Amino acid sequence: MAAAQGRLSDGAGGMDEARDTEDDRRDTSTAPLPFRAAVDALRAARLRPQIEVEPTRPPQRLAPYTYALEAAVVDGDQDLADGRLVLLHDPAGHDAWRGTFRLVTLVRAELEAEMAADPLLPEVCWSWLTGALQARGLAYGEPSGTVTRASSHYFGGLSERPAASQIEIRASWTPREGLGGVPDTAAHLASWCDLLAQVGGLPPAGPGDASVVTLPQRRGPQSR
Repeated sequence: MAAAQGRLSDGAGGMDEARDTEDDRRDTSTAPLPFRAAVDALRAARLRPQIEVEPTRPPQRLAPYTYALEAAVVDGDQDLADGRLVLLHDPAGHDAWRGTFRLVTLVRAELEAEMAADPLLPEVCWSWLTGALQARGLAYGEPSGTVTRASSHYFGGLSERPAASQIEIRASWTPREGLGGVPDTAAHLASWCDLLAQVGGLPPAGPGDASVVTLPQRRGPQSR
């Protein structure tokens, strides 16, 4: 797949601009213990070095407690894929989730022309998501989502730009809760990063290829 065109913008996934880590920690300090434990596990996760991760401002109206991460698959100065992962928590439970936690994601990447023309591409991309979860032995339920393939053609003053295609995966699932009602969010984050890497065209991670790179705080989201 080709490089993604810039990082996620304000409209992607309904999220706002990034906030600094100090504000992020303060916002979760009064949350229920299971949510705090789930967030701490996300912060402590160790991931492959091509995945750059940082906290970002989560949506405010999807659940009583939310936490979000933004990530990019980076090769030199190119972003091969990017995405956001949001952790939702409702201590009272949610009928549609069948649990008290929910993970919501947006992943996107630019496509090579041959791949964009494959009629089975949406089904393949969805299988990458479910396969990433299954490969790590994760229990989850109620998966749902969409895979969107879009093409852009340029005219007039932009006519010199080549046509471009993009794949976008929007999905959510309920991670099964373990001891203390806390899901293994670190493992779910790792599987999500496996999906990002696969969408970005990286080979599978080798043994010991697991360290997280945290981006320096940006002033705000970059437009496409």
